[in-house]
Amino acid sequence: MSSQEIPEENLPEEQGAAHDAVDKSHDPFADPGLPAHQPRIQDIDERAANRSERVVATMFLLSMLATVGFIASYVIFPVDKIVFIFPFGHVSALNFSLGLTLGLALFLIGAGAVHWARTLMSDVEVADDRHPIEAAPEVKAKVMADFADGARESALGRRKLIRNTMFGALALVPLSGVVLLRDLGPLPEKKLRNTLWAKGKQLVNMNTMQPLRPEDVVVGSLTFAMPEGLEEDSHDFQTQIAKAALMIIRIEPDDIKDKREREWAHEGIVAFSKICTHVGCPISLYEQQTHHVLCPCHQSTFDLSDGARVIFGPAGHALPQLRIGVNSEGNLEALGDFEEPVGPAFWERG
Repeated sequence: MSSQEIPEENLPEEQGAAHDAVDKSHDPFADPGLPAHQPRIQDIDERAANRSERVVATMFLLSMLATVGFIASYVIFPVDKIVFIFPFGHVSALNFSLGLTLGLALFLIGAGAVHWARTLMSDVEVADDRHPIEAAPEVKAKVMADFADGARESALGRRKLIRNTMFGALALVPLSGVVLLRDLGPLPEKKLRNTLWAKGKQLVNMNTMQPLRPEDVVVGSLTFAMPEGLEEDSHDFQTQIAKAALMIIRIEPDDIKDKREREWAHEGIVAFSKICTHVGCPISLYEQQTHHVLCPCHQSTFDLSDGARVIFGPAGHALPQLRIGVNSEGNLEALGDFEEPVGPAFWERG
């Protein structure tokens, strides 16, 4: 039972006197003062302090390893790799590893700093009066003195293991941001230079999903095609169709002005990339009389009777043409891949 629950007449004489003194006080909110400082085990046992130092250093070292793991994840895991992780289910291996390693790197730095402050830095409570916003010279001098005391009490100069591992962890974490620059553009590979088109690949109508025959394409019509074997439910369909989508147009051979375009066509049937060379929008507006196609995004206009050259708009170069022919079954087929990258220019093109 606490003293508050004991009847006043049963209280010891000293305690009752003190109770009366408090009741009669004119200031019930008097400052009780700070409790006496209780030293920690690290304050009186250097071995315990060294153990805490090793714990902090271990956290900083683990943070460095996590940062290295973050960077390695970019190299190890492909963007489209899906794995099952309990209890999250099927997740992206790259996203999960990046979040886990970066989260650990930041958490361990914070946890190490907190453990350092709680076990090795001074924990003496200091009461200080509030002062005006504009500090007086003596206050400034006191602040600098307090800062010097804090620096000395942190033992940063003496505990070199903590200092060096902390600097290492803090130096490695920003490298995560440098690695993120990878997402600003493709790595130096040839994945933007090649498509699924190859010699012998049949042209498949994207509406009927059937191979295209010359008689299916009439003069003045516009048909969209994709390579055989590409399925809409495949995981990389959007990536591949963004490079391989075709426009199939039939033009009277005498109306084709460009010599190479005529040679790469089949009986006036020409195949051009559907991807605009400005910013990669899909082209779909065809003008029969002029054989012009218009990109709906920024109005780049291409002349399909003259090598798909740019006649208006911000596009930088002509649409790539695919050389086509007819196979033994009478279906239209590609005679190779595009001879130049499709879509807009990119930094490594040239």
